Amino acid sequence: MAPRFTVRSTTAADWQEVRALRLQALADTPIAFGETLAAGRRRDEASWRERGGRGQLEHSTFLAAIDADGTWVGTMGGTVEGTPAAPLPMLVGVFIAPSHRGRRIGVADALLAGVEEWAATEGDTITLDVHEDNDRAIAFYEARAYVRTGRTRPYPLAQGSRELEMRKAL
Repeated sequence: MAPRFTVRSTTAADWQEVRALRLQALADTPIAFGETLAAGRRRDEASWRERGGRGQLEHSTFLAAIDADGTWVGTMGGTVEGTPAAPLPMLVGVFIAPSHRGRRIGVADALLAGVEEWAATEGDTITLDVHEDNDRAIAFYEARAYVRTGRTRPYPLAQGSRELEMRKAL
């Protein structure tokens, strides 16, 4: 059965959809992001346009999965950290609407494939940070050959909790 969604890069013109899905993400899975729902709600239109425009920037990608009825059901992005001599592609901004989660539907896998394809043009690995209590996300990444590097960092929104670094060779 063919997917009932399409995946494409976002643009600044998508700002309203980017905003709506991001606010849904912040409400649904607050531990997955370094921003609160209240902070997200305070962002202005220019900020949302910039976020949507990341899909068109050099050394960046931001993909959206859009259902057959035009509803945005997932996003995933990538950015490059590190240095020009040692680029480090990072997976960021991951959210799949609850109605479209699960391997049977395939939204997360389709978005991840797109980000990994982009990352392979930027470096030979892709890295991500995931909250230590986000078991579903950790299991998803481990099932797709991401490994824990052993590095952690404090999660900025909850004292005492950590984010785990995971990496995949491309």
